[in-house]
Amino acid sequence: MLLAFDIGNIRIVAGAFIQGRWIDWEIQTDRLKTADEYGILFKSLLLEAGLDPAKVQGAVIAGVVPPLTGVIEKMLQKYFNARIIVVGPGIKTGLSIRIENPREIGADLIVNAVAALHRYQPPLIIVDFGTATTFCAIGADGAYLGGAIAPGMDIAGEALFAQTAKLPRFEMVRPKNVIGKNTIGSLQSGLYFGYLGLVDSLISRMKAELKGNPVVVATGSLASMIAADAKYIDRVDQNLTLEGLRLVYEMNNND
Repeated sequence: MLLAFDIGNIRIVAGAFIQGRWIDWEIQTDRLKTADEYGILFKSLLLEAGLDPAKVQGAVIAGVVPPLTGVIEKMLQKYFNARIIVVGPGIKTGLSIRIENPREIGADLIVNAVAALHRYQPPLIIVDFGTATTFCAIGADGAYLGGAIAPGMDIAGEALFAQTAKLPRFEMVRPKNVIGKNTIGSLQSGLYFGYLGLVDSLISRMKAELKGNPVVVATGSLASMIAADAKYIDRVDQNLTLEGLRLVYEMNNND
């Protein structure tokens, strides 16, 4: 059994790959939790899913929160008898990266690209609706060319709540109407349809810069909701990041 961890600033997406399928969980990122607390949590999640923690053989981590990456690595060392691979410099990915400073690229973007190239024919545009909304361009030759990064919908919604005196915290769902009939409806409309416009505009401009007709792949917790109304998203692939982590683990497992 392989465990995979995509550590974001707001959420940790974790998955167990067993018998050719993923069982996955999404938990809130908590920088104050110790390795022991995460160990108890993930062992409990495995047991609840009917999986034996003793059968974990490997683990792979992609993280954009360096201190927490260390905590998860320590947890895996203590609670699971597994070989651990952390995605970063020096790790084999098979990915050609053509940006000014390849070390700047986030581990999550790398594994997304690896998985997308494994599943789809380039050129590609990958949109990941996570803490940030990221757009990655893959050329016709399979090279990572760069992209765009915008604040995620969760961050934008939380900023409205935190930085305004009277606006409430609200759940992000697809509103029925653009014209909201109350404060919550207006907030949902502004955020949802505003982000829909952002997504359509950035994809359209990236498609114009890429040669060929790129396949647009969306992933992340809000991908299905946005894709229902977006003009240019061709595929929704919820396990794209986890699958990329698995592929990177396999590339490095024999070192």
